[in-house]
Amino acid sequence: MYEFETHRFRHAELRRAAARERLAREAVDARRAARRAEETLTGALGAEPHTGRPRRHRLPRTA
Repeated sequence: MYEFETHRFRHAELRRAAARERLAREAVDARRAARRAEETLTGALGAEPHTGRPRRHRLPRTA
C-alpha cells in the first residue's frame, strides 16, 4: 500500500512539473509571437537579426 501511495504522489508531482513547464513554454512562445508581430508592423529588426555571417573567424589567428 505504501508503494502505491508514493507512486500516486510522484505521479501528481510529475504532472504539476509538466504543467509548469508547459505554461513557461507558452509564455515564451507568446512573447516571441508578439515581438515578431511588432517587428512586421514597424519593419524594425528586434533581438534576432540573423545576419547570416559567422560570429567568429573561420580560422584562428596565428601568433
